[in-house]
Amino acid sequence: MSRDDKPRRLTRAESKERTRRRLLDAAAHTFAQRGYTAASLEEIAEAAGFSVGAVYSNFDSKAALLAALMADRHVDLMDRVAQTIRSAGAQSQDPLTALGGVLIAIADKDIDAAVLKTEFWLQAVRNPDLMRLEAESSARTLEAVRDILADILDRNDVDDSVSVEDFATTTFALFSGLIRQRRIDPGRVTEETFGRALAWQIAGMPKKRGTRRSTGARPTTSNTEPKE
Repeated sequence: MSRDDKPRRLTRAESKERTRRRLLDAAAHTFAQRGYTAASLEEIAEAAGFSVGAVYSNFDSKAALLAALMADRHVDLMDRVAQTIRSAGAQSQDPLTALGGVLIAIADKDIDAAVLKTEFWLQAVRNPDLMRLEAESSARTLEAVRDILADILDRNDVDDSVSVEDFATTTFALFSGLIRQRRIDPGRVTEETFGRALAWQIAGMPKKRGTRRSTGARPTTSNTEPKE
């Protein structure tokens, strides 16, 4: 093997980040399988291939580890949503239909994530610091989709009295609820369900003056469909 073929040695920062990543992945699996209360830091360290000292060198406590894990998963999800929206826009597709595909993927594949989310919620209702983290994460999620939802309201001539923030909150709740329904019975929720549900919601919203009220046509959600 030549000198150029030798694997590059990781920097201290890269090595620390790799250790942190392995601990987070091990924690996600262990919390999902054992539950937050039953899981120990020793188990997590062993699953990651480290001593428990490696855990404490990266996280102050089990609660801090859980908080970091949820923040990490939130960033991954938002990156995924942002990429989906960008791809839909580049291909002149309805972003809500594209997000419906993300919903299906989360519901069908990320089962450990569902268990982890439940575990986190059970801890957050008893821990103000964790609940604050949940509030901050959900706020970032809502802000990330605010512009696209505002555009949808505008294209459907929805009156300004309708709050974009309220619409974003109900949309987020709808998305989360449909994920749960998909897991209960996959036949209940298709890729199109999310977009349709939002269209029904928009149809009942007050319209701007001078706008003819729809009598059954599906509201515009795609940036390729003209206003009525």
